[in-house]
Amino acid sequence: MQEQATPASSVSLGQIVADLGGELLGPASHLIARIGPLDSAQIDTITFLAHPKYRAQLTTTQAGCVIVSAAMKDDAVARGAAIVTADPYLYFARLTQWWARRVRPRAVAGIHPSAVVDPSAVIGIGVTIGPLAVVEALAVIGDGAVIGPHTVIGQGARVGANTRLASSVNIAYGCAVGERCIFHSGVVIGADGFGFAPTEGRWEKIEQLGAVRIGNDVEIGANSCVDRGALGDTVVEDGVKLDNLVQIGHNVHIGAHVAMAGCAGVAGSATIGAHCTVGGGGMVLGHLSLAEGVHVSAATLVSRSIHQPGLYSGVFPFDDNASWEKNAATLRHLYSLRERIRALERQQNNHDGHPQDS
Repeated sequence: MQEQATPASSVSLGQIVADLGGELLGPASHLIARIGPLDSAQIDTITFLAHPKYRAQLTTTQAGCVIVSAAMKDDAVARGAAIVTADPYLYFARLTQWWARRVRPRAVAGIHPSAVVDPSAVIGIGVTIGPLAVVEALAVIGDGAVIGPHTVIGQGARVGANTRLASSVNIAYGCAVGERCIFHSGVVIGADGFGFAPTEGRWEKIEQLGAVRIGNDVEIGANSCVDRGALGDTVVEDGVKLDNLVQIGHNVHIGAHVAMAGCAGVAGSATIGAHCTVGGGGMVLGHLSLAEGVHVSAATLVSRSIHQPGLYSGVFPFDDNASWEKNAATLRHLYSLRERIRALERQQNNHDGHPQDS
């Protein structure tokens, strides 16, 4: 069983608009061979302009077509073909999905001869199981799922329909993954949470008896881990997006449509509300709660619960973003402020007749 690649070929602007919508201004027959950035696009490239600060690049780009909003329609048409849409960035995202379906290698349903599938496992219709993959007893694989090479589905684990697991993913026993998820290589779902009891100068292991429950449409980047709960389950709700090298501790509950960038970490028993974001390297300490709509800047350490939505930043300590930026600006001038205060103190001491400080 081999994946079959679909050869890339040019498509017309008319075909793109027929499938994705938008208002095409320009020749429907113009052929597009690639999606590219605005500044280096060529005549066979489609690109997009979502932020006004890049508007000047419209006059220099060689792109065959630019996706723009109505506010930039006139400028775009003055230089060539354009697709006008309410949200150019969203249109671009959907265009990449459409393009990927054309060019990405497609898995062929079937079980590779080298895979090991327990007879008691339930395998849905149209499932792909790659070389050297393992599906243990009582596991359930939904219709259309793709299980990559060397991936392991543990005993009693469940993988939902049309979920795609890349190579070397591990879904440990008893864990559940929803539908249409994408897990990249090296993801581990359901390793033991970090639980140990100190005794007489050593650590006694606390067995982790919960599982992990992951909702639908979740994407997890390479080498990220979601630990199983100690007693209850670790929960990741629908639509969550985790970047590479993200660590989610035991008994954490992550609300729907949360996004976390690379190297972010959430310690045990924290609760993250829906629609939160955590920047790269951001950390949330254990047993804390973040309200819905909290946005944590990169490298911020969250050391107390946040009950109001907003943007939070900093490690000394974190604060609301506006206050933190003011304090950070002041901190850069702290040495010069100290010297000025010392000079003023010397002047005051001299004025009062006291000896000058050494």
